[in-house]
Order: sequence, then C-alpha cells, then structure tokens
Amino acid sequence: MLFVYLFQFSILNILISVVLTDEHNHIYEDNDEVVLWMSTVGPYHNRQETYSYYSLPFCMGTKDVINHYHETLSEALQGIELKFSGLEIEFRADITKTEYCQISLSEESQKAFIYAVKNQYWYQMYIDDLPIWGVVGEPEETNDAQSYFIWTHKKFDIGYNGKQIVDVNLTSENKVKLTQGISISFTYEVNWKKSNINFEDRFDKYLDPNFFQHRIHWFSIFNSFMMVIFLVGLVSMILMRTLRKDYARYSKDEETDDMERDLGDEYGWKQVHGDVFRPASHVMLFSAFIGAGYQVTIVVLSVIIFAILGELYTERGSILTTAIFVYAVTSPINGYTGGGLYARMGGRVWIKQMILSAFMLPFMVCGTAFFINFIAMYYHASRAIPFGSMVAVTCICIFVILPLTLVGTILGRNLGGIPDAPCRVNAVPRPIPEKKWFMEPLVIIMLGGILPFGSIFIEMYFIFTSFWAYKIYYVYGFMLLVFVILMIVTVCVTIVCTYFLLNAEDYRWQWTSFLAAASTAAYVYIYSFYYFFFKTKMYGLFQTAFYFGYMALFSLFLGIMCGTVGYVGTNAFVRKIYSTVKID
Repeated sequence: MLFVYLFQFSILNILISVVLTDEHNHIYEDNDEVVLWMSTVGPYHNRQETYSYYSLPFCMGTKDVINHYHETLSEALQGIELKFSGLEIEFRADITKTEYCQISLSEESQKAFIYAVKNQYWYQMYIDDLPIWGVVGEPEETNDAQSYFIWTHKKFDIGYNGKQIVDVNLTSENKVKLTQGISISFTYEVNWKKSNINFEDRFDKYLDPNFFQHRIHWFSIFNSFMMVIFLVGLVSMILMRTLRKDYARYSKDEETDDMERDLGDEYGWKQVHGDVFRPASHVMLFSAFIGAGYQVTIVVLSVIIFAILGELYTERGSILTTAIFVYAVTSPINGYTGGGLYARMGGRVWIKQMILSAFMLPFMVCGTAFFINFIAMYYHASRAIPFGSMVAVTCICIFVILPLTLVGTILGRNLGGIPDAPCRVNAVPRPIPEKKWFMEPLVIIMLGGILPFGSIFIEMYFIFTSFWAYKIYYVYGFMLLVFVILMIVTVCVTIVCTYFLLNAEDYRWQWTSFLAAASTAAYVYIYSFYYFFFKTKMYGLFQTAFYFGYMALFSLFLGIMCGTVGYVGTNAFVRKIYSTVKID
C-alpha cells in the first residue's frame, strides 16, 4: 500500500506541475499586488553560469511579505531561483521615481560590483512570468583611466490589456561611479500603459523570427527533405535491383543438385542464414540500449508534439517537467521492448537486465549532474541542485520508473519473448571470411552517421544557439520535420550498411546496425567543440564543464535514439529478406 500511495502522489504532483505551472491565474483587479521576482545574475557570455541576484551587494525593497510563490522540481533542477524584490507594485497604479533602498559602498562591495561590470553581468527578473533583463553597469574611459559605473534606477513600463499584463519593458537609468565609501540610492518607477497585445501573444516579442525563420533555415529543411527523397529512392532502387538478382541466383542454385552446388561459387548474404539470427554479443547491454532507445524516441516525439500544441516555451521549466513526466510514464515501453528482446535472444538473468534498463540512463544523467553540481557548489552558482530535489528525483526513479519498468519487462517476456526467427541458428558459428578494409564493421560504423548528421546539421546550430545563447526556441514544427527526416535517413543508411556487411558474409549485424546509426551522435559531439570555440565566447571552468558535460548527455541520448531506430529498421529488413528465400 505504501508503494501505491507514493506512486499516486508522484504522478499527481507531476500532473499538477504540468497543468498548473503558475502560482496565479494572471487576472488582476485594480490595485492588486503585482510581484517583481529577482532571479539570477551572471556574465552575458556564460548563460548557464548564474548566481542569485542578491549574491551581488544589491539591497531589497521595504516590503517583505510574500506568500504565493512555489518553486517546482523542474525550476530547481534548472537553477531558476526567485527572490522577492520587496518593491511595491500594484496593478494599474503608476509610481513616480521612488527610493527603495540605500547602500554604503564598502571595499568588498566595490570589488564585487567592479568584477560584475568587467564581466558584463546581466540580471534577470520576472513580472507575471514575463522575463525582464537588465545590465548591472558599464565601464567608461574617463581622463585616460578606466572607470566603472552601475545603473541605480529601474524604470518599468508595463502594458495591460483588460485585467491581464501583456508587456513589460525595463529601462536602466542614472549611472553612478563605483567609488569606495559613497552612499548609493536605488530607485524605481512604474508606468502603466494600455496595450492592444492579446494575452496569448504576449511572448511574441521574445521570439526572433528573423533568426529562426531565416531563409537558410527554410533552405536547410528543404535540402534535408530532398536528401530523404533521393536516399529513399536510391536505396529502394539499388536494394530491389540487387536483391532481385540475388533471388534469381539463389533460385537457380536450388535447381542444381547437391554436387553441383558444392562445386559452385556460392557467396553472399544467403550463406550466413544459419548465423544471422544468432544472439548479439553482450545481449544484456544490447537489450538495455534498445529498450532505453524506444523510450527516449517516444519521449522526444511526445515533447515535440506537446510543445507544438501547448507552447511550452512560455512557462518556466515546463519542457523539463513534461519530459520528466513522459519519461516516467513510458517506462513500461522500455521494459517491454528491452525485456522481450532479451528473452528472444535467450537471456535468463532478466531481473538484472530490467534493473540495468531502468537505471542506465537516469544513472548517467545523475552522475553527470552530480559532477557538475560539485563545481556549481564551489562557485556558489544557482545551478547547484538542492538536496531535496536530488531526493525527489531518486524517489521518482525508485517508486515510479522501476516498478513500471518491471511491469513492462514481465509483459515483454511473456507476450513478446518467444523466439520467432525465420531461420534456425546453427550450433557452430560460421567462420567470418576476410574482406576488404572498407567492409569491416568499424569502418561501416564510422561512415554510417555522416548522412544522418548532414540532415540535421543546420538544425543543430539553431538548437545550440537557443540553449547556449539568449534565444527562445519556438519552431517546433521545424523540429518535428527534422526529427522525421532524421529517422528516415537513419533507417535507409543503416539498411544499406547492413546489406553490405551481410553480403560480405559477416553476420555481426546487430551491434553494427545500432552503432552505425548511433555514430551520428559522435559527429554532433565533435560539432559541439567547433560551436564552443568558434561560435561562442564562453569561458571559465564552470561554463566549460557545464557545456561539455551536458552536450555529452545530449549526444548520448541522440545516439541511443538513432541507434535504436537504425536497429529496428534493419531488423525488419533482415527478417524480410531471409523469410522470402527458401532455406534448406
């Protein structure tokens, strides 16, 4: 019963965070309180290196009572830390220039502000979930010397439509030179203006159509689509023509007697029919990868569709919340596909396989996050994940993901675990003949990811820029199209690679098909190095570890997804060609 209650509680919490991602309903009456949240501050060129706004010696407003903000799990995992500003703002109530606090600039405070100005520190705030950005200060040459100034006045121009806030703009004014010992007064003013912007369209100002809908983006989609048409046509023509000749040759061989057949020059993929359905090496790990790949593919597709339908980019942490929820509830798919494949390949230690399949990806994610968390804690960055959030993620893995994976594994072993290969497997493995160097599995694996990477190359640039720079990715229709293109190209390329391998009488196609498709991720990770050094101005240990750590996870998930799709398509192809030819 305890497990049932914990499971229901976890699912309920995730559902609530998906449906009610706000602390209020965005409806205000005149003079209702409007909260200004101070979020993070950090260097402009290191977007992920963020600290609490009050890590700099800023001061708070006079109001100190607030009671309707609740941090969600996804916000905690992303380092979104909100603190009440203490500023009194009321709906449709203008406020003239008003001092809200004052500080005396000590030596320590001066050094902190100068460091922030030198490194182009920006800060982020929220009003009614609308993000606002401002700069801490700016350097200036005075009398042949470098001086540093900070902005001390915040001017808010807030647009409203009816009873809803639809626009917020910040203007930073009143530069003050950072001189030790001076007293600095911080002021603000609020101006309310009626706006014609609809509430549903209030995030449009944060989008960048000129960047995401540039002609290069459209051209890349069209180019990838043409690649799919060409590749599918080429694969169909080559394989059907070649297979037709193979079928004709094998049919002719069937008409000869045994002596002529023994003296004949037999070669090709038919010769390995007794070994082609032999279980893959390291079957437990292979089945765990395939099960996880099914789950990741469905999660990615679901999140893209939800983002298209629900505009998840308008809510803080909503994409991560959706991904966690979908990943948890699709755990039975992981267990069913991985457990069924493990049973079909003769695996017997199914509990160990189930645990590996359930915890493999969460362990990799948590391990990477744990490593980066140490660096974040050393830097006192807001990206440091709280202990309570770690416990919550652990509980989801133990009390939600593991039981659902167990259910899926049991169903998979009983419903889909019966061997059904169209050819029987010989007792003794056939020796693999020598072949050309370019037919070796390692070479095929290295070449297999080039075309799939080429089909998503341009889209990777837009995705990287949206995550590592100040862009909001919203063209999920493009992403869905690129996702479909990637799947089709991956299947076609992997089928061709597998046909060449089998024609060379090498029956080690399972891992080869998986890794040939997964090698796309290796090219993506190599591209991430180019992007880091030539397209960004990131610097520092924290940002470097964060970038390459999470890019490794991104590439890993992409590789498992592509590898699974490549294996599934190839498996269908292999079963088809060997079920058509009559085998004695």
